[in-house]
Amino acid sequence: MTVLGGRLDGLTSLRMDDDDLDPRARLVVVGNGMAGARLVEEVLERGGGEQFRITVLGDEPHGNYNRIMLSPVLAGETSEDEIVLNSHDWYADNGVQLRAGVRVERLDTAAKLAHTSDGTAVPYDHLVLATGSYSFVPPMTGVRREDGSLLPGVYGFRTIDETRAMLDAVGRCRRAVVLGGGLLGLEAARALQGHGLQVQLVHAMPWLMNAQLDAEAGAILKRSVESLGITVHLDVLATEVLGDGHVEGVLLKDGRRLDCDLLVVAAGVRPHTDVAVRSGLEVERGVVVDDQLRTDDPDVYAIGECAQHRGSVYGLVAPAWEHATVLADVLTGADPTAEYHGSRTATKLKVAGVDVATMGLTTPERDSDEFLVISEPRRGVHLSVVVRDDRLVGATLLGDTRKVAYLTQALDRGSPLPEERIRLLVDLSDGREEVGVADMPADSQVCNCNGVTKGAICGAVADGCSSVGAVMDRTRAGKGCGSCKALVKQVVEWAADGDVAEDPAASYYVPGVPLAKPDLVAAIRERDLRSVSDVFAALAPGGKEDARSKMGLTSLLKTVWGVDFLPEKDGEFINDRVHANIQRDGTFSVVPQMKGGVTTPAQLRRIADVAEQYEVPMVKVTGGQRIDLLGVRKEDLPAMWADLGMPSGYAYGKTMRTVKTCVGSDFCRFGLGDSTALGIAMETRFQGIESPAKIKMAVVGCPRNCAEAYVKDVGVVAVGSDRWEVYVGGAAGASVRKGDLLATVGSPEEVLTLAGRFVQYYRENANWLERTYDFVPRVGLERIRSVVVEDAEGTCADLDAALQRSIDAYTDPWGQDGPEPATPGQFRPALPLLPLPQVPVR
Repeated sequence: MTVLGGRLDGLTSLRMDDDDLDPRARLVVVGNGMAGARLVEEVLERGGGEQFRITVLGDEPHGNYNRIMLSPVLAGETSEDEIVLNSHDWYADNGVQLRAGVRVERLDTAAKLAHTSDGTAVPYDHLVLATGSYSFVPPMTGVRREDGSLLPGVYGFRTIDETRAMLDAVGRCRRAVVLGGGLLGLEAARALQGHGLQVQLVHAMPWLMNAQLDAEAGAILKRSVESLGITVHLDVLATEVLGDGHVEGVLLKDGRRLDCDLLVVAAGVRPHTDVAVRSGLEVERGVVVDDQLRTDDPDVYAIGECAQHRGSVYGLVAPAWEHATVLADVLTGADPTAEYHGSRTATKLKVAGVDVATMGLTTPERDSDEFLVISEPRRGVHLSVVVRDDRLVGATLLGDTRKVAYLTQALDRGSPLPEERIRLLVDLSDGREEVGVADMPADSQVCNCNGVTKGAICGAVADGCSSVGAVMDRTRAGKGCGSCKALVKQVVEWAADGDVAEDPAASYYVPGVPLAKPDLVAAIRERDLRSVSDVFAALAPGGKEDARSKMGLTSLLKTVWGVDFLPEKDGEFINDRVHANIQRDGTFSVVPQMKGGVTTPAQLRRIADVAEQYEVPMVKVTGGQRIDLLGVRKEDLPAMWADLGMPSGYAYGKTMRTVKTCVGSDFCRFGLGDSTALGIAMETRFQGIESPAKIKMAVVGCPRNCAEAYVKDVGVVAVGSDRWEVYVGGAAGASVRKGDLLATVGSPEEVLTLAGRFVQYYRENANWLERTYDFVPRVGLERIRSVVVEDAEGTCADLDAALQRSIDAYTDPWGQDGPEPATPGQFRPALPLLPLPQVPVR
């Protein structure tokens, strides 16, 4: 078993005798979650290491990790190592004894001993319960086996071990049901869908995220979630889990059966109070504490999700940070009178890809409360504010969170609001400036996930952190869900008065290898590194692999080595693994090659026959002048391509995609050059060429631009007298940019040569996923022209040779007998996530 965050030590029994040579009081923290570890940090920051012998008892056999980030780990977007907050080494380095994997069973408050699961008794002078919460499993028939364990295939979603188990299961499963439409349930559903599973979500309440959103906002969120391909069932309970040795489905109270082979229970959490109950402490919903977080035993405290203060139990991390701050002041004597008076909760996060921010009240409570709502269901936007006595007391932002910083400040400071309340949600552009970071008070919380204030960020800058990355490393701001990174950057820039150093990591080609692209390529060549794992072993710190870097390294190694690259399937996108473009519903898109948009009756007849044979639900002509067969099941891909007998159109990879052409001089009365023939020649030469991002090309026979060459990565325009203009860096997607004129040449052969040199220069120097329309302005047109047109550096021959090696290495993935399955499950059947639409043929 891999140990999260470092070595696993400290599992031996403690010495139970008093150490007369150590006059420090004994502070025992029960729970190594985010609240317990944060308390230890706060105590150490106040010099508590000189006052206390600190022991942490954690039920999980790990160091401390960011539980908020389990969703990105499940989705495969983040690795386990990235969510570690305090490794085992950190505790040792700070003189803290961590006993990981040791559960506290009960406290003997009279003798001041904590009795543990390994049979030892740990003495304490002060003890803090930070036991957190556990996943609530609703009472359902069949959910548990006779020994009390969950039926195989049923998982909670609370710990790293549960996340690991789900990641291990997704490769064997097809259908998933998620119980719970709160934050965790939605994140789990989205993550499982990303692994290709059909996902249905069951929520017992009438709308999603009912604890944070009102009914209208919940309905809009449901619409957004369903647009992702997740089926949502509201206002219904699951009553029975079906299956003997493994989950097979869920039975709903209304009689419906939902088949599944993976069930995630994310129906809320309950405070872990069992230790307190067995120890005779006062417990209601949580462990009851006073304003100094003290239980009814004067030497026992409780913080975080297990604590109940003034009748409230908080399920968010920000109140836990406040608990830790107050209790550290009390324990260390930094402020013996410190008190906690409750939390005004505010959250900003991304739920299943949708931005959500809530603070304070979601709906009015008094007749005199003002309630302003702006709702745009078609855009997935719902904004509302609650105002009381000219003060903001609540806000909900769904789908558009641009006003969240301003509203958070208004809520925290109780500042007067504009008479035109609509200004709270909409910028009316009358020249009045919104409150900026300069006006934020120092105690304003910037990062909710890690409880980092503006003052803490400014303090890090004052202490010498000169870059945004250094501040984030020091304070952990922006290291949670990541939604606050833009605000963190603004605060850092303000605190540094604009004198912010560039983060070294900004120049890394991939985050897991600390080298810029030229140095990385040089090291790869010098050390003859031909696989992704070789690169990590030789160049990554500690030889550690980084999931986020694998795709970029795969592309780079293909560019460097061509046929001599050693592929590893875990280093490819799903599209590259199955040579097709995955769609929203979990099916795939098949796009045969049609060079220059030219086809034949025989090809069209074959496409029609194959579309009927495999029941393709949609046949569409693409913007790249090809035919797209949409809704193809993964298991049908190999046979379908064999029946088509056509080359791949590469509509799925980070490659040269297509060359769009107009009719040209053969038929068009305006044509000044044979654009069709040149476009076919270009597509033949550059087909399947690996690159940092996709490349689209076009050739037009005159400046009328019918094939949109001016807005392509490489565009070629016939201007008469056998002359052709070559444009680079154009875009016509979310960004629109007319390409820059690189040069005018005198023949189609020169077009092929110049376009090839530009493509190779781009491949060798662009950042991963950097499109040409960003690359050309960044590098500069004059610089590019001097290299690929004027040969100012004498490298044109090298560019030509390197490109030719890649061209020679090209093989059609669906040619001959098609690809050999890299793994037995490469083309395993994957059920669609939505019913496939039936498109009538007229």
